[in-house]
Amino acid sequence: MSTAGQGTEMDNVRITKASDLLVQALEAEGVEHIFAVPGEENLDFVESLRTSKIKLVLTRHEQGAAFMAATYGRLTGKAGVCMATLGPGATNFATPAAYAHLGGMPLIMITGQKPIKKSKQGQFQIIDVVGLFDPICKMSKQIVHGNTIPAIVREAFRVAEEERPGAVLLELPEDIAAEDCDEQVIKPHPRHYAVAGDDVLDEAVKMIREAKMPLVLIGAGANRKNARSALCDFVHTTRIPFFNTQMGKGVVDERSELFLGTAALSDGDYLHCAIERADLIINVGHDVVEKPPFFMEEGGKKVIHVNYKSAQVDQVYFPQLEVIGDLPASISRLKDKLGGDVKCDKSFFEKIRGEVETHVAEGVDDNRFPVVPQRFVADTRKVMGDKDIIALDNGIYKIWYARNYKAYQPNTVLLDNALATMGAGLPSAMMAAMLNPDRRVMAICGDGGFMMNSQEVETSVRLGLNLVILVFNDSSYGMIRWKQSHAGFDDWGLEFGNPDFVKYAESYGASGHRVESAEDLVPTFEKAFEAGGVHLVDLPVDYSENQKVLIDELEAKVCLI
Repeated sequence: MSTAGQGTEMDNVRITKASDLLVQALEAEGVEHIFAVPGEENLDFVESLRTSKIKLVLTRHEQGAAFMAATYGRLTGKAGVCMATLGPGATNFATPAAYAHLGGMPLIMITGQKPIKKSKQGQFQIIDVVGLFDPICKMSKQIVHGNTIPAIVREAFRVAEEERPGAVLLELPEDIAAEDCDEQVIKPHPRHYAVAGDDVLDEAVKMIREAKMPLVLIGAGANRKNARSALCDFVHTTRIPFFNTQMGKGVVDERSELFLGTAALSDGDYLHCAIERADLIINVGHDVVEKPPFFMEEGGKKVIHVNYKSAQVDQVYFPQLEVIGDLPASISRLKDKLGGDVKCDKSFFEKIRGEVETHVAEGVDDNRFPVVPQRFVADTRKVMGDKDIIALDNGIYKIWYARNYKAYQPNTVLLDNALATMGAGLPSAMMAAMLNPDRRVMAICGDGGFMMNSQEVETSVRLGLNLVILVFNDSSYGMIRWKQSHAGFDDWGLEFGNPDFVKYAESYGASGHRVESAEDLVPTFEKAFEAGGVHLVDLPVDYSENQKVLIDELEAKVCLI
């Protein structure tokens, strides 16, 4: 048997085992890690990886592997790669595939399959994996001959990484993995995007100059492809106030005097007073996959769509002008054509910014215990530096962090506002810690979401990561319980019991901490980060503020005139 990178010469034709050829193709794409829970159908591939430059990272569940790989894609722009076996292993990739598909994260999933030329096991464990994944992937394909591997892998990475990024599934049957091939790897090349033309940019300039109260919206697409520099220049040259979506946080420093807030809710927040008053929104990098930050109406505000791809028209989103092409280059050209400060009325926006700042500052020193959201968000911000990273799972706390936690750099607030799945927060933080060993990284999870992939604490310890895991402990599915109450239903059916989280962490070789007063939170964080390694912080929380702040106060507010 050949090993990865090696082959045999027969009549001047290089013969390579298919699994070796697959590994060579992945190496050519720059793959450094494969996150995996292998099965027997992957063993040829595993053997080829053994002698390669690629590191095999075992996780404790396929979801953990794929969430880590998707986050690698999110943070680097290069497709992350994960592996699982057929049947139940492959189906455990379904949620991370949807996570990457909706979240715009480049992801390659490689799954095994029984032999397709001849099989003596009937239909044991066999389902149509390729068909199953087709609706939630940009490409889903079975490899039916080893000689097609170089072209299929090159195409898979192109499709996964090209805007809008997403998931690709490749199925490698075990008999195909073992066969001999005579093809060579196809080397990748850089992808360059066209830039929006003069005509559409001139039309955008005209709309902006005619607007009396324009706003800039920054969405998830601007957190890709290094758009920060161009967008910062645009905002601070034109002096147009801006806000962002949850997944657009940090592209432009939120300490800016032009920042109005994050649209953590679709409507009804203080920020929406400004959005409703605006007559033009320059929408940079947002699409309708992320929860809408505003709703368009016939005869209402105008929208300029600035993105790599055309707008997906929806009942609540139908922009009047689309600036399509390389996002940073297009926004830079638009800035140059505008030629400086855009004259517009900012007085109302400045008042709204003051209202937002006042509102989110309330409760940051609240000493109640269990701890209220305003306090735990503020204390998190105190211990995290400009470039440090928080990765949030899904729960009501995500809204609090989106509204109250200011992000200073791109991709320093990792959250999912597209699929909004539970269970992704810990693996996402693990990947961030692997890629950024010089930064503080914190996973922020509810007790419900944490327990969905809590076994990855062992993986974190085994990998030697420096990671703090904050677990909000309210012994219930808090977000749904809050929605249940707001809908007028009885408080029923959503509570559960938790393990002793301190002992649970210690059983994996991590350190556990239980916070027993609000004043203990910052010292506990600092102690954990200074010690290094993996630390779990068990924090009892009081979500009674949800109703008061996110419902009652917002319903009672009056937009300033």
